[in-house]
Formats: sequence, C-alpha cells, structure tokens
Amino acid sequence: MRFKHVHQMRESTLKRMLRMDRFEEHLELHRLDCTSSHRNLENYQLAKSRFEQAPAEVLRPARLVTGEDLIAAGYRPGPGFARMLDAAEDAQLESRIQSKEQGLELIRQLFGTPGGAPKR
Repeated sequence: MRFKHVHQMRESTLKRMLRMDRFEEHLELHRLDCTSSHRNLENYQLAKSRFEQAPAEVLRPARLVTGEDLIAAGYRPGPGFARMLDAAEDAQLESRIQSKEQGLELIRQLFGTPGGAPKR
C-alpha cells in the first residue's frame, strides 16, 4: 500500500488510489496498522478526508480522450496507446486539460503527430 507517500503523490496518483476497489477496507487496515505501531494517523487522516470529500465523478470522470479519439486523430493502435491515454487521463485528473481537443494537443506534444517520430 502507498499510504506513506500520500502527502507527496501527484493529484492523479492520489485519485487513482482513492478509487481502488474496496478502498474503505484498505483505509481501515492502514488505520489499524498505524494505531498498533507508531500511532501517527496523519496519512490516514489525509486519505480519509480526501476520499470522503471527492465525489465519484471527480475520482472517475468520463475520459476526455479515448482510443477511438486517437484512431480518429490518425494514431495507429499499438502499445503506445496505453501511455497516451494514461498521460491524457493524468492531465485530466490534475485539471490541466478540460476538453478532448486539449487532450489530443497534449498527446501530440508528448508523443508526436500521427505517423511522425515519437518524442519519447
């Protein structure tokens, strides 16, 4: 579990952690572990607070950029698709993009144009 890093996590990483299946159980196990060992509940309290305050649509928003969007933009399906979609989702979760067009522009900046040389 990554609770010890909760204060240093990027917003997208934290949101992905908070949307894990059965997160409430992970949170309770972390609380019990902390209570029985060092008694420092700072990470637990931050994660619990963020979880309780975040509506589902903030943790799991509809993706702005999909694989179909990448294909429509001229990218060929392949192993790089996952990296492209993850980069767009990270930016979306961190509020750096708010539209499909911004997401596709980010992908072009990070990975190059369709058929062009990749930047990574």
